[in-house]
Formats: sequence, C-alpha cells, structure tokens
Amino acid sequence: MDISSDEGSESDFSDSEIQEKKDKPLQQLRNGTLKVKYPHGILRCPFCAGKKKQNFKYKDLHQHASGVSKGSSNRNAKQKANHLALAMYLENELAGEAEQPLKVAAPIPAPPVSEENDLFCWPWTGIVVNIVKEAENGKDVKDSKYWMQRFERYKPESVEILWDDEKQSAQALVRFNSDWTGFKDAMEFEKSFEAARHSKKQWTDSESSIGSSIYAWLARANDHKSQGPIGEYLRSKRELKTISDLVQEATQTRNKKVVELATEIDMRNENLDDLQIKFNQKSMSLSRMLLEKDDLHQRFYEETKKMQRLSREHVQRVLDEQERLNEDLEKRRKNLDSWSKELNKREALTEREKQKLDEEKRKNESQNTSLHMASEEQKKADESVLRLVEEQKREKEEALKKVLELERQLDAKQKLEMEIEELKGKVQVMSHLGDDTKVQEEIKKMNDELEAKMEEMGSIEDLNQTLLMKERQSNDELQEARKELIKGLQDMLSGKTNIGVKRMGEVDMKAFHDVCKERFGHEEAQIKASELCSLWQDKLKDAGWHPLKVVMVDGEHKEVINEDDELLKGLKAEWGNGIHDAVVDAFLEMHEYNPSGSYVVSELWNFKDNRKATLKEVISYILKNLKSLKRKR
Repeated sequence: MDISSDEGSESDFSDSEIQEKKDKPLQQLRNGTLKVKYPHGILRCPFCAGKKKQNFKYKDLHQHASGVSKGSSNRNAKQKANHLALAMYLENELAGEAEQPLKVAAPIPAPPVSEENDLFCWPWTGIVVNIVKEAENGKDVKDSKYWMQRFERYKPESVEILWDDEKQSAQALVRFNSDWTGFKDAMEFEKSFEAARHSKKQWTDSESSIGSSIYAWLARANDHKSQGPIGEYLRSKRELKTISDLVQEATQTRNKKVVELATEIDMRNENLDDLQIKFNQKSMSLSRMLLEKDDLHQRFYEETKKMQRLSREHVQRVLDEQERLNEDLEKRRKNLDSWSKELNKREALTEREKQKLDEEKRKNESQNTSLHMASEEQKKADESVLRLVEEQKREKEEALKKVLELERQLDAKQKLEMEIEELKGKVQVMSHLGDDTKVQEEIKKMNDELEAKMEEMGSIEDLNQTLLMKERQSNDELQEARKELIKGLQDMLSGKTNIGVKRMGEVDMKAFHDVCKERFGHEEAQIKASELCSLWQDKLKDAGWHPLKVVMVDGEHKEVINEDDELLKGLKAEWGNGIHDAVVDAFLEMHEYNPSGSYVVSELWNFKDNRKATLKEVISYILKNLKSLKRKR
C-alpha cells in the first residue's frame, strides 16, 4: 500500500504526540494492511514506496526506521510516528528475520582484580636502576639504543637515561605502548626481573653493595611520589591511573565513537538513497532519449534512401527527354534538307514559276537558317541543362553530406552528454562512499575522464557551429535561386501553365468581373469590376483591418477568418460569396507570405495542385517544356 503522499504532506500533529500517534500505523502493520515482508526474504518500507530503494535487509530497514523516527529537520512528526511504529514492529514481530551478528574478537583479558585499583604511571613506564658505567666491559650503556636492543622482547617505545652528577651511575625510564598490549609487555618486563630476583623489593632490601647488576620494576604511585630525578620526571610526564579508570575511559570513548559512527551511517544512507533515486531518474531519462534517437535515425535513413532514389529517377527522365528532343530535331532538319534538294532540282518553265520557286527557296532558306539557329540554341540549352542538373546533383550531395555530418555530430554530442551525465552521477555516488584510498583514486580517474569528455564536447560544439553556418549559407543560396527563377519565369511563361509565378495577396479580378457582368452592361461591368478590385486591394494593405480570430482546434490555438467582421459581412451581403471568397483568399495569402509589409509578393506556384512549387518541380517543368518555351521566345 503506497501512502507516500501522506508522508509528503504537512503533519497535523506535533512532535510531542509522536508516541500516541504511532499506535494506528503499528496496528495496520500487525493486521497486514501495510505490508513489510515479501517473498524471497525481501523487506520494504511501506511509508517510502516510490521514493527510495525498495529492497532492504533486516538490519538496513531497522536502521532506516530508527533513523527517521529519531528525526532530522526535514522530517515531519507524522513521518517520525510512522517509522517509529515500523521500528517497533521489526523488533517485536520480525525479530527472526535479523541476520546473525558477526562474532566479535575476544578482548584482551583484564588484569587480576587485585591490580585493578593499583595506581600505575601511565603511559606504562618501567624503572631500571643501578646502571654503572664501566669502560672496560665494551658496552655503551650511555646510549638509549643499547637498552632498546636489550629490552627488545618487551617492545619498548623509548628509553630515557638519567645520570648522576659524576656521570658514573644512572637510572633508565622505559616507556611502553599505552594500550593493553603495552601493559602486558610491561608486566612481563617486571616479572622477568622478579624471577631473576632483581625486582624493586630486592633493591630496597639490599643493605650492602649489590655490584653492577641492574634492577627493574613497573612504576607505581610510590615511585610517582618519590623524591629524586625519577619522581620529578614521573610527576612531570606521567599520570596516575587505575586499571578501572582506563577501562571506563576506553568504554566511554568507544561508546561515543559508536554513536558518532551510527549517526554518520544514518546520514550517509539517506544521502545515498537520494542519490540512488536521482541516478535512477537520470538513467530512465537517458534510456528514453536513446530510444527516441534510434527511431529518428531510422526514419532519417529511410527518407534519405527515398530522396536518393527519386533524384536518380528524375535525372534519368531528364536525360531521356533530352535525347528524344535531339532525335526529333535531327529528323526535322533532315526532312528540310531533303525538301531543299528536291526544290533545287525543279526548274520552272515560266517566269512566274521561277519567281514562285525563288520565293519558296528564300522561305526554305529562312526556315533552314532558323532551324539551324534553333539547333545551335538547343545545343547551348542542352549544355546549360546538363550543367544545371550536375550542379543540382552536386548541391544535393553536399546538402546530404552536411545533413549526415550534422546527424553524426548530434549522435556524438548526445552520446557524450549521456556519458558525462553518467560520469557525474558515478562521481557523486562515489564521493559519499568515504575517504578510502581506492575510492579516492577511482574518483580522480572518473574526474580525469569527465574533463576529457568535456573537452571533446567543446570540440564537437565548434564543429557543429561550423556545419550550421555552412547549412545556413546553402539555404541562402537556394533562396537566391528561387528569386532568380521567379524573375526568369515571369519573362518566359505566358498563358496558363501547371508551373508558374503567382502573385500572393493579389485579389482575383475574374471573381469581380463575373459578378459585375450579371448586374451591369459589358463596358460598365469592366469599369465597375476594376474599381471594386482596386478598392479591396487597397483595403488589404490597411494594417488596421485584421479580420482574424483565435480558436482552439485539436487542442491548439489557430487563427481563422472572423465571419462576424462588419466589412466582410457587408461585402458578402452586397456582392455574394464569389467576391467575398476572393477577398478572403487574398487576405490569407498576404497574411501568410507578407504579414508585416502588406504588399503583393511573387512566389513559384504549382497551379495543378494549388500549392507552393519546389525547385525540383520548376526545373523538371522547364526541362520537359524547353522546346515550346523557345518557340514562344
């Protein structure tokens, strides 16, 4: 049962009521309304469903519930009450799900009870007395290294020697490790001298000369309070502590550290949960982007293959048409040559027949000359058409290469962005795993890789900008080509053709003429139609007249003609639908092609399909009708 929305809302009770409000969720957990245990030993928090990772072990889930119930500043009272109930449910009802605790190494055995209340000098210190300087024995007793080597089996940390004024005898202070291992070594040090009957008791009991043998024992309270250089040294650099005091201090330090570590673990678990959620969201988003990218790439590849096929078919049709025209022209030229030869063979018997024959010869020569010029002109046109086809083919190939390069750069850019996002997520997750040396090395390696990816990203951005500039330049050249075709077709074409130039925003005069012919005489209808057409053409140029309204069509806002506009209603009522529709069509064309200038513009137009013509359609039409166009010129 997902009740995460309740946790996210503001609580309606205070922190003081948490203990009372925990009963209801605890009862829901017990009766099965809220489910915690799932098959295969999976445990989940029913109060964080959909927000945090779902699968927990018993220890992790108990730690999560306890941490939230103790609360932080970003947890409200209701969340604390719910997680307190979960912690109690886990302790009382699901205690059997707990993992077996790890076996803790047995502590160092405590010293005998008789020594627990003895006051020792701490850090543990051994006292060595009766060190006599004897030059002939070959032992450098003045050097602390000598004593470190001699007591090496007891693992001393340092030895400090205190000489008397005559530099003939000395005492040494042996410092051991301050932990329990050091205490064990110090006790062994003392017992070894006791076994050799060179302990403190033998030293104090001796009344006569004791020779050059050394005596040693572990420093205690009476040594700390004694007079002389040893007592002064111990009072300045050592403390008196019992075994019980050290055990209690160690216990307090350990408990404090455990509490600090538990708190830090709770905080890190919460941070890791949040990071895991963000990482999962990023991964899902990147997966969707990859699927969309693959789909777009597949569609682009199919469309590219289709465009290449159509381009090849179009070029082949142009070449076939050109070859057919050349064959027809050559056939006509041969017929004229044959006719000319036949006329030359005829001889007129009378002057009149000769004159007719001469006149026919002149006409024939004129036609032959015209055909020869047309043939030369046709050859030039053929060469121009071939150059135009090659140029168009080259431009298409370059445009296709640019599009493919842009697609490749876009793929590389998207891939780099996804890799960078994934690396950032990994670095952020790794940064919360602690200060371990291997983790830090891994983070450094990821940061270096991330910097390399960012540099590569910058290079791709620069290349992408260059390609975009080239694409923009190609588009500008295509627009210039459309302008030149419009200018040329206006001079070349006459009459009705499938492909031509249409003046967008110009009112259709025929609609006015048809209506006026029904109401007026022939001459008056011409004048009246011209006046009305000029009047409404000027009206279209008025920026203050805007007969449009915005409506919702299929969930989108679109502009349509406002049929309630007073001028349009008056025009429709007075002159009918024909003139009304002609004005509306002209206004929509002007609004689409030149809304800011409000003047008529020329555009290449496919009159057959009543739409804007493409450059491919215009060039194809010119090639198919090249012969008829040259005759009209």
